[in-house]
Amino acid sequence: MFGSSKSGASAYAKVGLETGVAAASPHQLIVMLFEGALTAVSAALGHMQAGETEKKGMAVSKAINIIENGMRASLDKEAGGEIAASLDALYDYMQRRLLQANLANDEAMLREVHALLADLKGAWDQIGAQQRAAPPKAPAAAAPSAYGSLAPRAPSFVSA
Repeated sequence: MFGSSKSGASAYAKVGLETGVAAASPHQLIVMLFEGALTAVSAALGHMQAGETEKKGMAVSKAINIIENGMRASLDKEAGGEIAASLDALYDYMQRRLLQANLANDEAMLREVHALLADLKGAWDQIGAQQRAAPPKAPAAAAPSAYGSLAPRAPSFVSA
């Protein structure tokens, strides 16, 4: 009648993840991508050490996918200028190193990519901390409303 507790826990975790993604800011989404990539590289290292070739390959593929379709795809190369171009090159390098690490069964290459991802995530964490610490911006002067004369007005008993 009911599914296993394992499938229930899995469904609960999936809903929690989807809810977290839906409620996350663009900054938080990037941090989540870094966390996912770091987790995948760590898993690949563990599988490599355990001699679990298929699982290692799946974890490396997951890390490459996160870097390519998450982190690289989110770069705005026009607006980001030199920083975006540098990140794009670094993401490309990490993808190639992950592929080489998988093919050569090289732990050092996995550790190198893990360290690069951890450094970048640390920078994003710092940006997030600065954003949270910044005082809220004062409201901007009232801009003309798209509603024109239909725009809500402050009641007359409220002083402007």
